[in-house]
Amino acid sequence: MRTEREKMLTGELYDANDPELSAARRRARLLLNAFNQSRADEGDLRARTLRELLPRAAGLPEVEPPFFCDYGDNIVLGEKVFFNFNCVVLDICRVTIGNRVLCGPAVQIYAATHPLDVAKRRQGLECGRPVTIGDDVWIGGGAIILPGVTIGSGAVIGAGSVVSRNIPAGSVAYGNPAVPRDTGA
Repeated sequence: MRTEREKMLTGELYDANDPELSAARRRARLLLNAFNQSRADEGDLRARTLRELLPRAAGLPEVEPPFFCDYGDNIVLGEKVFFNFNCVVLDICRVTIGNRVLCGPAVQIYAATHPLDVAKRRQGLECGRPVTIGDDVWIGGGAIILPGVTIGSGAVIGAGSVVSRNIPAGSVAYGNPAVPRDTGA
């Protein structure tokens, strides 16, 4: 029989109140609290806390507090990733972020969603879909990346955009929903 964590990671319906998952979220909250309450002059503490929270980071990301996530260990980061103030990553499924990705303030990346069927929601079931962001992507402040989206390498996402579909590599996309636009460059 599959655990609730295994179901969660594969995008199946799962019970978010499972004791193992609840404990993992509590662990992440404690680490996030330590990170978000740390002072700028406590670089060693911040680095240790981020390494523990984000064990799948290729290098130490640059993260401006406050930062928020569900678990942390479902986030895979490349080298030289930057999260500006107030970013949120709901990582109930894998969130993969490539090298040299820049996230503006208040960027929200959601791998989490809920079933459309009200009876399943009443049962407390949740689900998700992985998010993939390629290398050298710039995501403008306040952008929201929805579950299941892939953003190709070199893309730019305009501030305040809602990305509900895949965005091709090298494109500039903005709006709600975000769509690739001709920049005239």
